[in-house]
Amino acid sequence: MTITPPALSVFESLESEVRSYCRSWPAVFDRAQGARLTDEDGHSYLDFFAGAGSLNYGHNNPVLKRALIDYIERDGITHGLDMATTAKRAFLETFENVILRPRDLPYKVMFPGPTGTNAVESALKLARKVKGRESVVSFTNAFHGMSLGSLAVTGNAFKRAGAGIPLVHGTPMPFDNYFDGQVPDFLWFERLLEDQGSGLNKPAAVIVETVQGEGGINVARAEWLRALQDLCHRQDMLLIVDDIQMGCGRTGGFFSFEEAGIVPDIVTLSKSISGYGLPMSLCLFKGELDIWEPGEHNGTFRGNNPAFVTAAATLDAYWADGQMEKQTLARGEQVEQTLLAICGEDDTAQFRGRGLVWGLEFTDPARASAVCKRAFELGLLLETSGPQSEVVKLLPPLTVTPEELDEGLRTLARSVRETA
Repeated sequence: MTITPPALSVFESLESEVRSYCRSWPAVFDRAQGARLTDEDGHSYLDFFAGAGSLNYGHNNPVLKRALIDYIERDGITHGLDMATTAKRAFLETFENVILRPRDLPYKVMFPGPTGTNAVESALKLARKVKGRESVVSFTNAFHGMSLGSLAVTGNAFKRAGAGIPLVHGTPMPFDNYFDGQVPDFLWFERLLEDQGSGLNKPAAVIVETVQGEGGINVARAEWLRALQDLCHRQDMLLIVDDIQMGCGRTGGFFSFEEAGIVPDIVTLSKSISGYGLPMSLCLFKGELDIWEPGEHNGTFRGNNPAFVTAAATLDAYWADGQMEKQTLARGEQVEQTLLAICGEDDTAQFRGRGLVWGLEFTDPARASAVCKRAFELGLLLETSGPQSEVVKLLPPLTVTPEELDEGLRTLARSVRETA
């Protein structure tokens, strides 16, 4: 059944023109559970966007909802700044026991604020403080956030232009396979570092996404990431991995860099770290880097205690036994087989991805938007990514059932056929 968009009068008359997702999905959503949303007219939509990766465990996950309701009903602390609370202690102990210790990761935990860009800003500030240098290297098609420091290490020209001022102290370098394999990895980067006449100020750090989500689902090879870590060690630069969208199990392991066997100096997490879609972010860093003065980086909403509650419940429920990673990789194989079939029928399309993040790229950039539009009409939420919005982005909840995944993939395949 094709869905007819409703009138959106108050949103159009009162809300700013800056709104974006609602333009792709012209519905008034009212309820959500698991991998589905329902609009106020009762139409059901399968969600393959999952809050841009902030709902890895689905909407209103019953396990997490129960923990949250119990906490609120007993008048647990809601707002705590950086005060010690029972909810924060429970999260820190669970995070250490379930995530850090089993992976032998030597990280201190910082709560920089509620959003991903808060975490990135704190990572950049810390790297500059530790090294005493200003420059940070990022990569082509990177996306790290919308505040000024994060924008300075973001590649997208449209988003950068929104800053309204020059964005400084960030230097872009080619991401993996940027030159289609024609240029050896890091040839340009290393030459600039070693040439006293290059004009490149010695960087404090390098910031990278292992899979560029907003940049078009560009997947860095494990050997490229290992070579990057080695370059950072040799050149006395810190390695920052932005795991805001690809962490918390999106690619399989809890951290997206686990497959490559690297240990970044600094890691940023947000989106699904709370498990329930509640605002929360973390900046993780090696203990020797913890040279902050008390209050040197702070924020009013660092202590979102309900998010600590659902985060701890998430780790206990989904990460204590190692099954989530296996399930995600199995679901990823299901997606890959469908995308292989779609690209076998349509030679204008190609795909790439890991775990449960995949991109379907079209030669004609407008095609991706058309596919997403048709999918919405058929009851499936998809978004585009890439510098020209040329990639259909698949980001279903990790808890999606095989049947729901199959339903969504069949709708995707139909949308591709009907927009050819």
